[in-house]
Amino acid sequence: MFMESQENPLALMQDIQKECGYIPRGRLESMSADLHIPMSELYSIVTFYKALTLTPRGRHTIKMCSGTACHIKGGRNLRGDLERLLGVGPGATTADMMFTLEIVNCLGACAVAPVMLIDGTYYGKLTTRKLESILEKYKTEKAV
Repeated sequence: MFMESQENPLALMQDIQKECGYIPRGRLESMSADLHIPMSELYSIVTFYKALTLTPRGRHTIKMCSGTACHIKGGRNLRGDLERLLGVGPGATTADMMFTLEIVNCLGACAVAPVMLIDGTYYGKLTTRKLESILEKYKTEKAV
C-alpha cells in the first residue's frame, strides 16, 4: 500500500484523514505493518497533532470561541445554547454526522465577539437567534 519504508507517517496520516475524514484503526494497522513502525508510535503522532483525529467527524466543523472577549459578551451562554441545539458537547459529533463541535481558546476576531467559525467562515456578534438561523442554513444545505 505504501511506496517505501521512508514515507513520512505524518504526511500519510494527513492523506488518510483527508480521504476518510478521520484515521481509522485499520489504516493505522496497515501503516504499522507496511512501514515497520510500532502502533504505539503511530498513536503518539495522531494524538499529538490536534488536526488529526481517530474518530469520525461531522461534515461541518464548528469552532466556538471561549476567549475573554467572547466570554464577556455572552459566549458562555451561547456555548450552552449551541450544545443544546446540536445535542452534543465539546469534541463530539452529532448523530447525523452533520456537525462536530470544538471549543477553542481564541479565534482572533474579538471585535465581533461572540464569534464562531464553521468550515472557515466566521460568524460574529452572535445571539441565540443567529445561532439557530446559521445552523438551519447548514442543515438545509444537506437536503440540496
